[in-house]
Formats: sequence, C-alpha cells, structure tokens
Amino acid sequence: MSVRDEREPLAPRTTSLYDYALFRHGIEPDGRMPRRGYPLPEGSPPEPDRPDRPRPSWEQERAEVAAALLPLLSDPDPVRAAEAVHRRVPALGLRLRTLRAHTAQLDLTDEAAARRTARHLTRTGTTAAAVGIGIALLIRLGEPEDVPYLQVLGTLSGLESVATAALDPLDRQAAALLVIRGRDRSEQLTPLVGAITSGDPEAVRNALVAVPGEPRALLSARRIAEAADLHGLLRTRPVDPELLALTGRLLHRMSRDVGRRAEILDYLPARSLYAYFVGYADRLPPTPELHELFLATALDLHSGPAALLNWRPHRREALLGGLERLLAGPAWALVPGATPSGGEGTAPAVERRRADWIRRTTRTPFAATSATGSHPRWEVAVVHDAADSNSVETRILVDGLPLLPALFGKGPGLSPEYLVDGGELRAGPEPREVRLAEAECTEGCCGALYVTIRRDGDEVVWDGWRGAVGPPPPAYRFDAAAYDAEVERAERDHSWCWPARRTARLITAGLRERPELLRRWDLGLIWVGTDWREPHTTVARFVFSPPGGAEDPYGQPLRLYFDWRLPDEDDVLPQERAAAALERIARSDPKGFARLQRGSSELAASLGYSWPDGTAGTAGTDQGA
Repeated sequence: MSVRDEREPLAPRTTSLYDYALFRHGIEPDGRMPRRGYPLPEGSPPEPDRPDRPRPSWEQERAEVAAALLPLLSDPDPVRAAEAVHRRVPALGLRLRTLRAHTAQLDLTDEAAARRTARHLTRTGTTAAAVGIGIALLIRLGEPEDVPYLQVLGTLSGLESVATAALDPLDRQAAALLVIRGRDRSEQLTPLVGAITSGDPEAVRNALVAVPGEPRALLSARRIAEAADLHGLLRTRPVDPELLALTGRLLHRMSRDVGRRAEILDYLPARSLYAYFVGYADRLPPTPELHELFLATALDLHSGPAALLNWRPHRREALLGGLERLLAGPAWALVPGATPSGGEGTAPAVERRRADWIRRTTRTPFAATSATGSHPRWEVAVVHDAADSNSVETRILVDGLPLLPALFGKGPGLSPEYLVDGGELRAGPEPREVRLAEAECTEGCCGALYVTIRRDGDEVVWDGWRGAVGPPPPAYRFDAAAYDAEVERAERDHSWCWPARRTARLITAGLRERPELLRRWDLGLIWVGTDWREPHTTVARFVFSPPGGAEDPYGQPLRLYFDWRLPDEDDVLPQERAAAALERIARSDPKGFARLQRGSSELAASLGYSWPDGTAGTAGTDQGA
C-alpha cells in the first residue's frame, strides 16, 4: 500500500475516498487499521432512509437501479459518467448494500465503458455510495491493475465486503487479509496479520502455527490459509511437523458445512494440501490428538464436502487408503483408543472421551457398500464430528459421493434419531415426503431439503425434490433389495453413539414403547438428547399441560417446560442408566425432580414454582436417575 507524500489533514468533501484511506493509513503510528476499518470522513452522507413510502420489492429496486445506472455506464466518457453517478445515486434512496448488490448484477451493454467508469469512481469517488458502485462493477470487470486500489478502499468501514468480493477473482490473498482483519474480534490473529503485512515468510510461518486451535480463532479457516499463503509455505516446508498439523486442522475446519456452503469447496489449493497432509503424515508423531485429526480428515474425504472436490480418478481413494494404512500401522496401534484395550481407565475425562471416539469411528471412513449392478450405490453414514462435539449428522452417499452438500449446503443432514431411528428413510408402499436437511438458522429462515421416497416395483425412487440449491436434482432409482438392506444396517449400527447419546436413545425408545409413563403425570415428551455444550450429559425435555386445557387471556394454552439432566457416569452402562431413568419416571412425577425452564408464570406460581428465575421451588435439585 502506497502513501501519499502530504500529511496535512484532508478535506473529506473534496478528497477522494481512495486518497482519504491512504492518508488514514499513513498517519497511523504503526500502520495498523481498526478491526472495523477506518471510519468514513466526517460529513459523509448517512445511509438513506425512505420513510415516506413503502419499501419496494427486490425486483422493483433492481429495476430502479438499472434505469438509473445503465444509461450512465454506457457513456464513453468516464469522467462525465462518474459525475452523473454521484448526482443520480442519492435520489434512489437505497441502502448501500442493496445498491451494490443490484449494481453487480446489471446487464451491461458496454463492458469496456462500464469498466472505465468503475475505475474512475474507485479512484476519484468522494462518497461511499458512488465508490461502492465502482467496486461492485469491478466484481465482474476487475483486472490485476485494480488490485492496489481495491486493497486500499477495503480498509474503509463499510467497503470491506464489496472490496473483498472484487478482490477474490483477482488476488485471493489480498481478499483474505481484508476478511481476517475484519473478523478478528478477539485479536488472536493480529500477530498473523502483522507477519503477512511484513512479507517475511518465516515470520508468517511462526505466526501461523501459533494461531490458537479454538473455533473462534479458526472462524474462517479458508481465509487464514489464503492470507498466509499456506500452500506456498508447504511447498517450501513439506516436512515441517507443526505446519503439517496446522494444515490438517484448517482443512478439517474448512470441511464443516455449518449453516453455509463448506469453505473447502472454494479453497483452490485444497487437493494439493490434502496430498501434503496425507503424504507426509508418517513424519508426524503418533499422538491421540493427531489420531483424532487423521480420522476426522478421513471422514471428510469419505463422506464430507471434501469428497466433492474435482479429484482426479482414484486420487481420493488413494488418500483414504494411505490414512487407513497409517492408522493400522504398529506405531499408531499403540495410541490410546486405537484398540479396545486402550488402558486409559485412569486418564483424564477428555482423553477417555477421545479414545472412545477413536474406537467408535475407526472403521467408518474406510467402509463401503458393494455395487448393485446398473443401479447407483446407496449408503448411509452417521458421523459424530469429534470427541468433544455434540454434532451428529446423517450423511447420504450415492455412488460414493455425499448427496446433501451437493444439493443443499445450508446445513448438515438431520440427526440419525430422526432419519434412521424414526424410519424416515424406509420406502413404504405409498410415496412419502421426507425432510433430509435443514438450514442451520432454521427452515423458516433459509429453507430445508425435502425428497419424496417411493417404491416402484423392484426399485426405490427418490424424486420430487424440494428446497434444493441450484438446478432441480434428477430422480435417483436404487435397487430395492440393496436399499432395504442398507437401511436395516444403518438402523442396527450404533457404533457412532457415545454413552450419553446411547442413554438418550434408549430412554426415547422406552418412552415410545410405554407412553403411559408420562401420560400418568400429564406430561408430553418433547425431546431426549445430549446437551449441546456438554455432550456427555443426557437431557430429557418434557412439557406439562394441566387437565382441562387452561388458557391465558390471549387464548394460548398454559404450559410448563422441564429439563431433566443426567450427567454421564463412567462406571454405569447406558442400558442401566436408561432403565433407572424409566423406573424413576414410573414411580414419581418428573415435575418433582426435573428443572423448570420456561412457560406460564401463572401456572408455575399455582404449582409452587418460583418464577422467573427458572428454579423449581419445591422440586429439589436432585438431577440424577
């Protein structure tokens, strides 16, 4: 980033935002910019607001932007066009983000003229709206010569996201640096940003391996890898053990599709980094942490989004084979958890749980069903993300490739308790619509993926897709015998299940078989599972509706919601814990030992519960079975 020679205060109303950003950078004592970027100049126009008329639809806004800008962007004189944009944009009254989104999608008639105007706006524009339009045009029209200007403008508050979008196809590293600067709320990446800015590869390497492994620091693993040029570092240091281990952690983090398209699908060097990580895996020491990481990587390659990368024929299978051979080797066989007799009985809880996860997961990524003639191969894989995670998803594979991230990508497959235990995947005599995945934010916000499952002679057909992202998926026709066999295998397979989750499944099954247990206490079952923050605690959630159907003044039924928490006990088997829990429900009212969480304050008071602190006044605090 260059800095203009002058250091006198700049007049914000007449100075371009580009010059203003250079000035702000130049007067910073250490050259560091605030996390949210430099503030816009004083006197900059505020975000527009149009309270005088109803908010127009997206299509109406798009038509307004096109009518206002398209004639200007075809003007061969960029100076005249840019001046007209400055005058015309305020009258639109659109928020800046909306204006940029529509500008980026304009159907341009003269791209060369539009490019000239975009450059003039980015280099001489004086308002965020006009400069934002120029940057939005460069998302499609930008060329390498625009990179320095986009880097500078991206340091201004409110322009980082659009500048990142314009930089992405031109300079991934520059785009990534803008992103991690803006997202580094805890300043855990500040040393890395400083090292990258210095241009010293050794400093970058040292700062990169020092990045904490916690999720907050790795919030955008792809952007960290791009900003630090991890691929370039590995090319010159392929056997650096710390760098290799970090590569594995970043790849695994990129492969998680939590609420959005998995980052691994947009990381260009992903295949090369997998080759480095697996190819030099034997240089890393056999530790439980790395054993867990290698298994997690194998799961990603087997049934996660990473399987969808544009692999050369048999290359992915070769990497999986390499991991399988490594973990079956004598050195890794001695790692606690690699064998049933791990001998970790006196180890700390986190180590015992990691060992248990390794034992439960060790065969999952290396197993595959056999082909079924001319029909697609269909598999169900239930994946528990990691030893201390509560994330469990049902993965559907067709011919060895994961179906859900290819068709949806807004959230993982639904839980096995719903899809597998609930019989949702079974093909019955009548067509049935099944929800396979839901957006992380909820279906009401960003949708869900549905398919209709039906039996057609000796085939099971998946069609009638609803909620898929992209073009409509095709119909899939599976051999019915092989399909039924795979469903039955998945229903029998509980190897993925850790003790607390197993306890939850057994309690659920017991209450389903004996509905009178809860009916006796006027309770309904909402859910039994494991606590999201404490995955080794079983939680049963009940709802109480008083007899007679009492209602509040608004006509809503009066209800109370209770949670019963059952922390895991290492010396008690899940079968015993579940049996004890069911027996306690049979002999005593759960409202007397579960904890009141929420509901009607009027009803809570009538039953003697204190409110609104959520504690059960006369219910006691015993939460065991």
